[in-house]
Amino acid sequence: MIVLDALQSVLSIIIIIGIGYLLTWKGWFNEETGKLFTKVVINVSLPALMLSNLMGTFDRAALSAAIGGVAIPFASMLISFGIAVVISYILKVEKGRIGTFQMMFFVSNTIFMGMPVNMALFGEQSTPYVLLYYIANTTMMWTLGIYLIQRDGGKRQGSLFSMQTVKGIFTPPLMGFMAAVVLIMLGIKLPRFVMETAEYLGGITTPLSLLFIGITFRSINLKDIRFSRDMAAIMLGRFIISPLVVIGLSNLMGVPWIMKAVFTIQAAMPIATQASIVSKAYDADYQYATVMVTITTTASLIFIPIYRALLG
Repeated sequence: MIVLDALQSVLSIIIIIGIGYLLTWKGWFNEETGKLFTKVVINVSLPALMLSNLMGTFDRAALSAAIGGVAIPFASMLISFGIAVVISYILKVEKGRIGTFQMMFFVSNTIFMGMPVNMALFGEQSTPYVLLYYIANTTMMWTLGIYLIQRDGGKRQGSLFSMQTVKGIFTPPLMGFMAAVVLIMLGIKLPRFVMETAEYLGGITTPLSLLFIGITFRSINLKDIRFSRDMAAIMLGRFIISPLVVIGLSNLMGVPWIMKAVFTIQAAMPIATQASIVSKAYDADYQYATVMVTITTTASLIFIPIYRALLG
């Protein structure tokens, strides 16, 4: 019964992803449509969602208590990175892939997969915790993750902290999150028409994100996938090790159930889609990264209902 309930929880996700896939197959959507959806979500709807959701959910005391939970995703990703380093040397991962392997082991797709999945499973109460994980994930991606990929591509001259790193971290969703936090802590209330506008715009985040995933699935060519030991290890890291580390830390710190549940789902998300784009930009093995993004994105539809059932 629990598994059946979990499957029903993600059924709406699968249906909307399927609609995106079908409309892409029919030619209504294409790669340019996906890029447009990306821009709208990242630059418009997601910042609006952060503003409306946080200011409508939290007061100063509740927000102060919740923000302390960001230590869990930071710690879990550092632990997962340490495990990835050990595994990469045990498996003797091919030179030119080691850093990419390690980065993909601990960085997940927290927005285009994590946001709609968590909202579908747990409702709008999940949004603040999705953003807490997103802060840690984005910071790790654009500091340690970029450094590891640069090393693979022979471009280590870029420092771990640079203006590019700052731009990568301070994205519009994070700026929306920070603006909401400042307003809440200062006790400032926005006019009703502003809040209603933000709520309407934020409401399109989940459907557009899921349609984007459907567009991405349509571009997958299974014939290009050749499985290997290090690919299996990344699957293990994404779907077993990372979420189990989060569960262990959450139990240790005694955080609320909703925070633990959201962090676990975020940790069990597929590899961030930026991995393949950044790999190509720094002359690393971007085809390897692209294949792994594809495999983990596909496999996530199996693991999501499993973890939803295990979380109760």
